[in-house]
Amino acid sequence: MRKNVQSPLSHPEETPRKAVALGYRKGVENAPRILAKGRGEIAKKIIQIARNKGIPIQEDPVLVGLLSEVDLNQEIPPVLYKAVAEVLAFVYRLREKQAPHPARNAP
Repeated sequence: MRKNVQSPLSHPEETPRKAVALGYRKGVENAPRILAKGRGEIAKKIIQIARNKGIPIQEDPVLVGLLSEVDLNQEIPPVLYKAVAEVLAFVYRLREKQAPHPARNAP
C-alpha cells in the first residue's frame, strides 16, 4: 500500500485536508488503485495508519486532488500513470535505503 497526502507532515498533530492511499500488486493489477481516500479526520486516520505500518508518505497536493476524483477500488486513469510512477519510484527508493543488507563477508 502506498500513501500520498496533502498535509504539512512536519506537524502530525494538524489535520490534513486530504489523503489518498494507493495500492498496486505487480502482475495482478494493470495499474495502481485507490485503496482509501478522505478529508479532515478521515485523512488524518489514513496518514496515522500509514505511519503505524511504516508505509512511506509523500506530499503532493496537486496529485492528491486528482486522485481524490477517482472512485474507491478503481485503478488510476492512464493520464495519471506518470505522476503515480514517480510516487512509486520514491517509495521503492526509500525501501531500498531501509532494507537490511546481508553481511558482506557472510559465509
